[in-house]
Amino acid sequence: MPEAERTIRVGIVGTGQVGRRHMAAYAKIPGSRMVACADIDGAAARASAEAFGIPKVHADYRDLVRRDDIDAIDVCLHNNLHAPVAVAALRAGKHVLCEKPMAGSYRDAAAMIEASRECGRMLHIQLPALFSNETRAAKELIDLGELGDLYHARSTGHRRRGRPFVDGYGSPAFVQKRHAAGGALYDMGAHHIAQVLYLLGSPEILRVSGKAYQKIEMDPKRRDLSGYDVEELGLGFVRCAKGITIDVIESWAMHIDRIDGPIVVGSKGGVRLRPFGFFKSYGNIDVDASADLASASRRWNTVRGDGDFTSESQRHWIAALLGKVPLFPTAEIALGTMLVSEAIYLSDRRGEEVTAEEVVRSSVSTAAW
Repeated sequence: MPEAERTIRVGIVGTGQVGRRHMAAYAKIPGSRMVACADIDGAAARASAEAFGIPKVHADYRDLVRRDDIDAIDVCLHNNLHAPVAVAALRAGKHVLCEKPMAGSYRDAAAMIEASRECGRMLHIQLPALFSNETRAAKELIDLGELGDLYHARSTGHRRRGRPFVDGYGSPAFVQKRHAAGGALYDMGAHHIAQVLYLLGSPEILRVSGKAYQKIEMDPKRRDLSGYDVEELGLGFVRCAKGITIDVIESWAMHIDRIDGPIVVGSKGGVRLRPFGFFKSYGNIDVDASADLASASRRWNTVRGDGDFTSESQRHWIAALLGKVPLFPTAEIALGTMLVSEAIYLSDRRGEEVTAEEVVRSSVSTAAW
């Protein structure tokens, strides 16, 4: 079939808030067509299908996965359901895009990558921070050698009081281990840890020391209704190969006005991702620079010829499936992110630094296989 006529036929599993965001994106992406969706909430599935012109609706994801008119499955479910659905889809011969975090545990995330490799199908994790203008600018400066030898990064995410459900948005499932497996580290850290790992070149993770907190008061009625049993604040210090280190602070709730970052620093310069800044010294002159990222994006997309293929996660996914661009190694980066997060949890429970090998050995499935 001529390339101009090729279309990736997509099935979406999960039609809630996240699923509808993915549907809205596909509706604007040339070369993609939504064929079917699935959700145990039949009314929600039918409403989403009607809103986005999706012809087929299923109550059981297995029925969607078995369809022979679908090329790729998009998994938009709670964290502990990611691995079972993704692995089933991969084994059915479908390519898979999965929301972040990759899974509820390192073991489940590793099983997803193993299935992808065994089945010869693409696995893409939705990590939009990797495609942001800030990340693209930082990567270009790093590739130009402007930062020199990279040696440290900080992964940060901050909300003053933004815990799901108990602070007024989202459902209780977001704060229950049986559904979400983790709190701020899995929700926010999935973006920011992945972002700095990518910019550092995915260094080998060696050892991690971490701590998790749940301290801030909440409405008693909401606490009882929520079944809240995950962390609101996750902290970590990560030692990597070649002397590289990362410190992590991811907060759903903290009595402070702001935490800048993430950052990446090297022997010649440094970048802050949010808000974007570039810092370097020339002789006795310290220079703090901002950047016109909008014009840079325009040149990346036109002069450099990237188009939209590296500026948005789902567009990149469709382009990769069409053979237009190599797939970003999002699954491998997401697996490293899972390793860091689970290491922080393990270190917190033990009260001591843990090795990456200990995390891999001790990780257990949290999925409903």
